[in-house]
Amino acid sequence: MMLRRLSLSNFVIVSRLDVDFGPGFAVLTGETGAGKSILIDALQIVLGGRGDAGVVREGESRAEIAAEFEPVPPALAAWLDEAGLAAADEAGAATLLLRRTIDAQGKSRAWINGSAATVAQLRETAEHLVDIHGQHAWQSLTRPAAVRQWLDDHAEVDTGPMLLAWQRWREQLARLEAAERLGAERERERERLVWQIGEVERLAPGADEWPELNAEHQRLAHAQAILDAVQLSVDAVHEGEAAASSQAARALEALETVAGYEPALAEVIEVLAGAQAQLADAARSLQALLRRTELEPERLAELDARLSAWIGLARRFRCPPPDLAAQLAQWQAELAELDAATDLETLQRQAEAARAAFIAQARQVSARRQAAAPGLAEAVTAAMQQLGMAGGRFAIALETLAEPQAHGLESIEFLVAGHAGSTPRPLAKVASGGELSRLALAIAVTTGRSRQARGLGAGTLIFDEIDSGVGGAVGDTVGRLMRQLGQDCQVLAVTHLAQVAACADTHLVVSKAVGADGRTRSEIHPVAGAQRVGEIARMIGGQSGSGAGLAHAQDMLAAALLPAAKDTVP
Repeated sequence: MMLRRLSLSNFVIVSRLDVDFGPGFAVLTGETGAGKSILIDALQIVLGGRGDAGVVREGESRAEIAAEFEPVPPALAAWLDEAGLAAADEAGAATLLLRRTIDAQGKSRAWINGSAATVAQLRETAEHLVDIHGQHAWQSLTRPAAVRQWLDDHAEVDTGPMLLAWQRWREQLARLEAAERLGAERERERERLVWQIGEVERLAPGADEWPELNAEHQRLAHAQAILDAVQLSVDAVHEGEAAASSQAARALEALETVAGYEPALAEVIEVLAGAQAQLADAARSLQALLRRTELEPERLAELDARLSAWIGLARRFRCPPPDLAAQLAQWQAELAELDAATDLETLQRQAEAARAAFIAQARQVSARRQAAAPGLAEAVTAAMQQLGMAGGRFAIALETLAEPQAHGLESIEFLVAGHAGSTPRPLAKVASGGELSRLALAIAVTTGRSRQARGLGAGTLIFDEIDSGVGGAVGDTVGRLMRQLGQDCQVLAVTHLAQVAACADTHLVVSKAVGADGRTRSEIHPVAGAQRVGEIARMIGGQSGSGAGLAHAQDMLAAALLPAAKDTVP
């Protein structure tokens, strides 16, 4: 996968710019202040880097950056599809389009394949696309975290499982320490819960018992009144000549004797017959209720006692009576959790198991690092011989730590010997700024080629003035190394060295111009033939039109096409 096009609108001093890129090694050159690094800055922003209102061209409302990559590798395509950001291209979504805008107030918006995205998603996408090595990359050679990352990348180490195991170990340790620190307080809390649970468990309230108790108590407490009312109703409905059912029967009998003379009585007779049947049903139900209703004074006394105890406990623990059973369950759960938390032996075993799991993961990482370090050191040493550090030697020191750390069991340090026979020492103590820059380049090229060969690297490598501090024959070697790397992936370099520019497959020149509106703008143009010779001549001596300068530039371009004796990085 490679960068195909980068488009800028109202970005810093760029009004409008569209740059097409191809495979191989491309350089960007131009006079100081022309804005050679603007493209790199823009690319970093569209890949999720930090951007603010300062990048908006003066007088404009917003800046816009778009980057187009192709083809999309399967792993990235799967991630985009899962995130709902896949291109709407039924032919296979061969192109990836990233776009980002930043307005004059600093507000940022982002899109991936036309769908709104977050800056975090841009950054995650960028991991598959571009590796950028800046002009201060040498500074990372003295930072422990960066040094580990250099080696881990080369060793194909996945530290994720180790970091996860570390986090689990630290969490278990924190639980153990908290349990030990709060032991006395937890014991007091436990005693309180045990007492409360014991008090309520003697009552043993059921989850749905409260409404059932109340209903039964109400029925038994009013049993005599119920019996009296039912008996009165039975008498009124069914018993004796004055009962309603008897009266209805006499009325029905009287009407039936004259019904043949008055048709209108038929409907009344039907109603009375229905009423008589309903009265009979009511009487039977009331009589059944009389038979099964008992006063049960003993059961009523039991209910009185249980309800009284229930209400007393609820009042004591300031809990609504209907919620007493739920409160008991909550206390029981709290006690179980407290017992689990205060089981120091269990917590100690868990912490020890978590530590063992971390150590196992860390040892695997250590083994990969130990195995990869000699090969990386040998490859960088070989590259040093071509970068003006003949006789020098690169080494990697791995020292076991007294205590494990999140990053593993060892410290990692880059060492260098400046000349043959000397003992390698820490970089910061023996290497100059120029040497550090060359070492950073050697490591970047070495690890870059290694990762590309394994299919792990990004499709585009960018070097932003990483050749700062070198020149002459070393510059020629730098250019050849980058061109060599360009055979495996797309390489883009911002450079001030004519020797590096002469080795490029594509040469882009950045320049400044003043527009009709009086504002300065940055422009970029590909150069070839005589134009490229002129630019190389300018880079050599500041003059692009002198005969000697042009001849020198032509010779340099011709020499760059010839194979070098050591045009190889292991």
